[in-house]
Amino acid sequence: MRPALQSALYFARTLRGIEAAYADEPLMQRAGLAAASLAESLVLPNRRHVLILVGPGNNGGDAIEAAIHLLTQGHDVNVVYRDDPSRLPPDAQLAHKRFASIGGKLEADWPVGQARDYGLIIDGLFGIGLNDNPRNHHAQWINDANNLARDQRVPLLALDCPSGLQGDSGVVFEPAIHASHCITFLAAKPGLYTLNGPDHCGEITLADLGVDCASHTAPDGRLLRADDIHMLARKRNCHKGDFGALAILGGARGMLGAAVLAARSALHCGAGSVYVSTPDESMQPTLDPLQPELMWCRPVDLWSMSSSTIKAIVCGPGLGQDKAARSLLDKCLQQNLPLVLDADALNLLAMHNSLQQAIANRQATSNHTLLTPHPKEAARLLDCELQKIQTDRIAAACQLARQYNAHVALKGCGTIIATPSGKWRINPAGNPGMACAGMGDVLAGAVGALIAQDLTAERALATAVYTHAAAADQLVNSGTGPVGLTASELIPGMRLQINALHCQSRTSHTDSYSMG
Repeated sequence: MRPALQSALYFARTLRGIEAAYADEPLMQRAGLAAASLAESLVLPNRRHVLILVGPGNNGGDAIEAAIHLLTQGHDVNVVYRDDPSRLPPDAQLAHKRFASIGGKLEADWPVGQARDYGLIIDGLFGIGLNDNPRNHHAQWINDANNLARDQRVPLLALDCPSGLQGDSGVVFEPAIHASHCITFLAAKPGLYTLNGPDHCGEITLADLGVDCASHTAPDGRLLRADDIHMLARKRNCHKGDFGALAILGGARGMLGAAVLAARSALHCGAGSVYVSTPDESMQPTLDPLQPELMWCRPVDLWSMSSSTIKAIVCGPGLGQDKAARSLLDKCLQQNLPLVLDADALNLLAMHNSLQQAIANRQATSNHTLLTPHPKEAARLLDCELQKIQTDRIAAACQLARQYNAHVALKGCGTIIATPSGKWRINPAGNPGMACAGMGDVLAGAVGALIAQDLTAERALATAVYTHAAAADQLVNSGTGPVGLTASELIPGMRLQINALHCQSRTSHTDSYSMG
């Protein structure tokens, strides 16, 4: 067993194929042993009672196997099971018989009578096998388990996936287990890391059960990890032109701060120089007193520079949605440069078919397009309801990437990064402190800065998403947030994260990167 930050992610349908290929292996017994081993480390001191909730399928069989090991280790196990064992899958039936053979007993309902001082609750009800709301006694058991875990501070261990959580998507069916720990079997599932997954899984451990899934079937997707990301090492003999000039268009009346945040972020993330243009030239400042390195220019001057000086463009932070904003976006789409679209640029894109046609006509090989929508913006781009986006965030991100021939970061809990070729990753980092105004502007500026430094679109998006979340986590760990964390506070932290990656690249003498 190990902490489940292994890269590979598998959908349930893929895992069922792997399970079928290993049908002759005692996978359920291995799962029960792994669960029991973790359970032993979680049981509260001086509390020998372990409450185990058993469901009507193979997840329940895993729980029974765990109960066998815990019982033989001297724990008092209370196993709650009400269904018909004769209707269970064969392996689960065998587990029940083995449990009975060592004196194990099943209780048909939540234990009553003499009060028991539980040291652990194990959820073995449904795992990844549920695609609807739990009902009847199962729903009541889930509610009772959550209440007991909360009120008496009892650890709650979910087997494979918390019951009520959809393992592919992170969608929650109500009620659902709120686990303090989750041991997931064979391989990690994407739903544990996006949408509602992080709020229901607690600390995740992987037990691969002796199966190398990747040798049998390629992963459906991957987690984004620190050791997947490497910055290009910088030579000592260099100048600012080696690190690119970035143009940022945004900051309409009342929203200048969005463009400023993106521009400051870009400077701190390594762009050699940053130019800022606003739709309303009469409102454009000539100096940012806190960041005097920024250069302010009219859009008309920007276009005259773009073919020779500017390496990439960020369009959208505080851009507005009026005629002037649309004109600026249309001009950006015509440039022979990598383009990052965020915020109002995405809303304009969703509103106007002509802009969508223009983005489709861009040559992806040299003029990468990168989109950084939050879920509502994604719904507008795909002309669908928000619920459809959140019901399957991975599918939504991949559809956006295909439809707009773009690299996409669908923001939210467990940001999804998708490429036009269909590859996707989930970023497991981040925290609730990031749910505040300006965070997207900071991310967009970082993506643009990395593109300007000649990182590929895929690599720039992954690096920016990772360092953005890692900086937020570092601030929270140091006591700044999550309550009251602001977007501008992330910018110095992102610089620290990027420099740490730069040091790793310099030490390893590598500039290779792969999302595969």
